[in-house]
Amino acid sequence: MKIKDVRVTVHRFDNFIPLIHKQLEGDYRVICRIETDEGHVGIGMASRFLWNGVAAIITHHLAPAILDMDPRDLEAIHARLQPIVSERGMMSGINLSAVSAVDLALWDIIGKASGRTVAQLLGGHKDYADAYVTYGFAAYDIDQLIEMGRQLIAKGHSRLKMLVGSKDGIKVDAARVKAVREALGEDILLAIDANESLGLEDAMRLCPMIEEYDIAWFEDPLRRVDARDMGMLRQRTSIPLSAGQMDGHPTRFREWIEHDGIDIFMPNSMYNGGMTETRRVAHLAQIYNKPLSDAGGGGIWCLHHVAGFRNGTLAEIHLGSEQVEEQMFLDAPKAVNGRVQIPSAPGFGVTLNEEKLRETLVKN
Repeated sequence: MKIKDVRVTVHRFDNFIPLIHKQLEGDYRVICRIETDEGHVGIGMASRFLWNGVAAIITHHLAPAILDMDPRDLEAIHARLQPIVSERGMMSGINLSAVSAVDLALWDIIGKASGRTVAQLLGGHKDYADAYVTYGFAAYDIDQLIEMGRQLIAKGHSRLKMLVGSKDGIKVDAARVKAVREALGEDILLAIDANESLGLEDAMRLCPMIEEYDIAWFEDPLRRVDARDMGMLRQRTSIPLSAGQMDGHPTRFREWIEHDGIDIFMPNSMYNGGMTETRRVAHLAQIYNKPLSDAGGGGIWCLHHVAGFRNGTLAEIHLGSEQVEEQMFLDAPKAVNGRVQIPSAPGFGVTLNEEKLRETLVKN
């Protein structure tokens, strides 16, 4: 089996914040399609950042390098791509995003050619993933946070995540967390995410203010999720720390482990170099007895790794990314009582909505 064609398109999707119906700025996606001489077409994606740059890297640099290679030879392909995108060492930024889109398409092909889902290719531990919902946006006031949480609970969800790192300071963050916990009750799993917005001092001040509210994890608490600072914070709080959505390649997770700065591994295959890199991260998590989850709006691309590995725990449902996938795919999987089934079709198991993609196409 040989790679015969690589095509890249950029699309702009509209979405809004539920409840208050606030329109968000356009959400961009880079879609990579790889076709083989046997007629298999694999789909991969990169998300949100510097989309034209990502598309150009794939079109002009990565695609020519992998033509006529066997898509199943993942190590050979990555060995060829690594010196192209990073001559002297570690890949990063949009280079990693570009490789991610290509790699995900390759996994989709491998699944389709073998008749297996990506979750099965990764180990097939489960055919589903329990999910948490990222919902607690800064645009909500406290009453809206509570109301939206109640709506999600009524739909069968019991695991929620809200944002902290408010421009109004950590006392406001603590008040919002307190209000949500007291209103929604003790039985709801409640996590928080700072999106790398806090300095170490503020994070160390915030944690004691909210520890009594049984926080399931504190995600990306610090600027640049600096490994040394993560280790210092972890020594000073009982709240589990998680990281990995934006630069979660194996070297970063190794650094967090070496500084004893992480409890939950959260790679995102759209940013870290693809499912091949996520597989390495997952094995590292198993070696260190750490749970494997998902963050960063990974959607269908991360659902499979949570289901595939024994240490997989929770997949993320992001209310913004969920809207994009509902537009992008004809058959995006839906959560039922907080659980998402792996699509039964091989590969990632989803079908692109070609009509919607024509409508959302960004023309260069």
